[in-house]
Amino acid sequence: MKPYLISLLMGAVAGALYYALQVQSPAPPIIALLGLLGMLIGEQLVPIVRRKLAGEPLTAAWFRRECVPKITGAPPPEDRQ
Repeated sequence: MKPYLISLLMGAVAGALYYALQVQSPAPPIIALLGLLGMLIGEQLVPIVRRKLAGEPLTAAWFRRECVPKITGAPPPEDRQ
């Protein structure tokens, strides 16, 4: 939870600084958020390609365990035994 609060606080500080300097935000918020989402998804392309080049299968379980937590920020699912 702490990283989220720090991120929110730093965003608020940047917004206040933009306002104080009477400068517009560099991108509309939705465009900036979509760009960040694209970056998170793009980061997962490298492990996917590496896995395919190694001849390992791409399974939904692997994707949920390895990629989804990095994209969403949620903790990885518990391994079932």
